Amino acid sequence: MGGRTSDDEGPAPRPYPVAWLLGLAVAAAVLAPILHKWLTNPPDQRLVDLDVYRSGGEVLLRGAPLYDFLTQPPQLLPFTYPPFAALLAVPLTWLSWPQAQWVSVGLLYAALTIMVCYAFRDLIRRAGRWSPVAVGALVGAMAWMMPVFDQIRFGQVGLFLVAMCVADCAAPSPRWPRGLLVGLATAVKLVPGVFLIYFLITGRREAAGNAVLTAAAATLIGFVARPHDSLDFWFGAMLDSERAGANTATTNQSINGMLLRIYWPETITTALWLVCVAIMAYLGFRLARRASLLDVPGPGGHSAEMAGVAIVGLLSVLLSPIGWIHHLTWIVLVIGALAGDGRDPRRAFTAVAVWIYFLFPIPWYGTRMIDPEYPAVVRFLGRIVQDGYGLAAVTLVLVLGLWLTKRILAEREQGIAFREPAEMGTLKA
Repeated sequence: MGGRTSDDEGPAPRPYPVAWLLGLAVAAAVLAPILHKWLTNPPDQRLVDLDVYRSGGEVLLRGAPLYDFLTQPPQLLPFTYPPFAALLAVPLTWLSWPQAQWVSVGLLYAALTIMVCYAFRDLIRRAGRWSPVAVGALVGAMAWMMPVFDQIRFGQVGLFLVAMCVADCAAPSPRWPRGLLVGLATAVKLVPGVFLIYFLITGRREAAGNAVLTAAAATLIGFVARPHDSLDFWFGAMLDSERAGANTATTNQSINGMLLRIYWPETITTALWLVCVAIMAYLGFRLARRASLLDVPGPGGHSAEMAGVAIVGLLSVLLSPIGWIHHLTWIVLVIGALAGDGRDPRRAFTAVAVWIYFLFPIPWYGTRMIDPEYPAVVRFLGRIVQDGYGLAAVTLVLVLGLWLTKRILAEREQGIAFREPAEMGTLKA
């Protein structure tokens, strides 16, 4: 629990020096088209959320009200995060706008690399001295999935928050007080606060306490630095769910977004949402606890723990009133948990299937099917397809919590998890 390791397999071998160069080359080659697309598109469409953060930092330096400004036309986007997040954005103002773009993208891909190293730890270990090449290939593969792809498109912060949460939950022996990173992530954006529940249900009360204290301290810093803005956020901007965008938009794949697109009366929709959220939270956290506390050593144990973290991450999107498509970067952890060390063909096939599914903008296909000119049956199917990522997230919570945990236990009983590791430097079973 809490960073189980497969130390019985011995330390990973030191990679070949050339493997680092090849790993970087592979990643660079695969990421280059994405960088070219989003760093050369029209200036008023380029990394628009990064522009919000950087503008928030500039507003703080000017001493202007943080929640009254809008970015330049045509976007006209407001700042939606707590004042502490704006304080962290101040260093972006020290850079020119082109420099800020490159630094942001570089850091986002560094965060993705951290996520990949945790999620695919056992598969990467099997590459032995060529592990950097495996990391480069996996980073490239994950970068093309729509949630990650959109992180770069908008210059979002989701990859940072996921990397912080997974490191805090899964690091075997962190050099920081466990819970610190979750607390910081929660102070930047409230959604990672679901991991406070995760710490509690998995018996890590000290980590939960550290997270609460860190989040409170960071929030207090925001109050001291910007008292009026803090009051505006906690008693105004935070309560305005429409401030971040239309909740009925296709890109909102939370339970709330899916229900709102049915366009029933508001009272019925709200009541149904509360019921669905309660059921999903109970079932999801129960499955996350079961997976994370699964008593399986070695690769199976790491996959189970990663499944627990991934489930909670998916819940953070599903249970929130707004869960944009680019918030679903937790899918990287889902695929890593499913893949494991790559020896189980069914798990590997499922992991690849999930990866392929999220390569395509499925929800947007649904929007093309709901035009009034189409028959009712097509429009009905279009509504389902429009919720394709949200429904997939619900399904994956069940797949990880039920199917994967049963598969891991079956591997333990059959002795699959205890086979001698493959020869280092190969991916042979």
